[in-house]
Amino acid sequence: MASLGFSVGSGNSCLLPRAAVSDHSNPNSSRDGFNPLKKGAKSRKRLTSTNVASPPLPAVAAPHLPPSKETDDRRSHVAWTSVRQERWEGEVHVQGQIPLWLKGTYLRNGPGVWHIEDYNFRHLFDGYAMLAKLHFENGRLIAGHRQVESDAYKAAMKSKKLCYREFSEVPKQDNFLSYIGELANLFSGASLTDNANTGVVHLGDGRVVCLTETQKGSILVDPDTLDTIGRFEYTDTLGGLIHSAHPIVTESEFLTLLPDLINPGYLAVRMEPGTNERKVIGRVDCSQGPAPGWVHSFPVTEHYIIVPEMPLRYCAGNLLRAEPTPLYKFEWHPESKAYMHAMCKASGKIVASVEVPLFVTFHFINAYEEKDEDGRVTALIADCCEHSADTTILDQLRIQNLRSYTGEVDVLPDARVGRFRIPFDGSAYGELEAALDPNEHGKGMDMCSINPAFLGKKYRYAYACGAVRPCNFPNTLTKLDLVEKKAKNWYDEGAVPSEPFFVARPGATEEDDGVVISMISEKNGGSYALILDGTTFEEIARAEFPYGLPYGLHGCWVPKK
Repeated sequence: MASLGFSVGSGNSCLLPRAAVSDHSNPNSSRDGFNPLKKGAKSRKRLTSTNVASPPLPAVAAPHLPPSKETDDRRSHVAWTSVRQERWEGEVHVQGQIPLWLKGTYLRNGPGVWHIEDYNFRHLFDGYAMLAKLHFENGRLIAGHRQVESDAYKAAMKSKKLCYREFSEVPKQDNFLSYIGELANLFSGASLTDNANTGVVHLGDGRVVCLTETQKGSILVDPDTLDTIGRFEYTDTLGGLIHSAHPIVTESEFLTLLPDLINPGYLAVRMEPGTNERKVIGRVDCSQGPAPGWVHSFPVTEHYIIVPEMPLRYCAGNLLRAEPTPLYKFEWHPESKAYMHAMCKASGKIVASVEVPLFVTFHFINAYEEKDEDGRVTALIADCCEHSADTTILDQLRIQNLRSYTGEVDVLPDARVGRFRIPFDGSAYGELEAALDPNEHGKGMDMCSINPAFLGKKYRYAYACGAVRPCNFPNTLTKLDLVEKKAKNWYDEGAVPSEPFFVARPGATEEDDGVVISMISEKNGGSYALILDGTTFEEIARAEFPYGLPYGLHGCWVPKK
């Protein structure tokens, strides 16, 4: 890939369209009285004078991906359309001012290709991974994207057909013997995908790894070039096929959960920087049900790992099916109830296991320890994006559902900030309630981030995606104040924003002193990078990409070396 240089900025001024921001804590405090969560409200664009960086330098690009019928469907929102080429990199034109202290690279992972030739995948989570980057330095921005070269992706591009089992897709077999062989490969894990399309993490030793639900889908990448380096091989003998797609990663450790599908339970494991060896901290046996609950993510506090046991449980029968059920690899077992388990990080002992109301969540936000006046822990508090125990959210994420939406009917299932309380007094029951009124964020809630300095500690602010209804997908960026129980919402009509990622200002003493980064897919087919002030939640800069990028999932920050 050719190197890119910098040229001197022009320092001219221009007019910058701004999306609406509402402070939902006071409907009258919105700009010009606009409240995007008010039914029937229309987006109002505002203009502001900004400084502008010099024009973009020539881009580095690769050949276009093979076309499909879905790439020609102009009715589909660009968020749900396969990216037009395998890779691109170039400097982008910045409107506004990027803080000079912001130095490093934001990486975002997510599905980027939902087709092979003319065959379209069923589900959002099936798409082949595309890694996008925003490199910030001296107020300038270099953007890029590249397909992650997993074995699943390379095999599909070479053979022009599906070769590995994806979230909802199973390779078509020519005959019965081939089907039996594929089942044998399923039990060994050979046919499971390594399509690392869910998250990307920056390990304490500097390595960057793309991840998904399968353990083999752990792939090392170069954060500068986005090149695929190769598979991240675990050197321990713990085995298993799956793990949490969202490990807890800090400068000093890597924590994750390994579901046990044979003897229902979970292993909590730790991996130190510079190694590929996971070591067992402890085990949680499931309290009920035929299999462990899905653990897409989990929270921790300073001294405890919280293991959620959701009644949406893994299902071996559904794994064997050639065609998906509405719950895909899972099965809803409300009779098995729901539980939260607290494990001591130091000893691995279970210090509390409580039954809680039924819940469905993909993403936990944060957790912390509640203490009495003597400093003794009396309970754990854990917050998540909770979908009101409604499993239909999974089937709403079918690609055809997302592409065919016309905007006339409200189909997004309700969600809230669910707050669990896990008491340490020996009680058999915990609590689950809304941490703030769900109307503050339009009863939509997912894709969250916090100031990482507050991981596992008592905190006030979180950033997530909420909703302006009617909609079929979260469509706002939302700042949550969990003390005042209020929300501010950024909204660009028709746009689909990806996860808002918070980066703290170096030396900051306030929790929300920093910026929030997101990538936005527009209704007109374009896309742009967006930077919001973490405190005011006002837009401070944006930069348009040369063409539209699809929706992405989760990201990480790689600081400048």
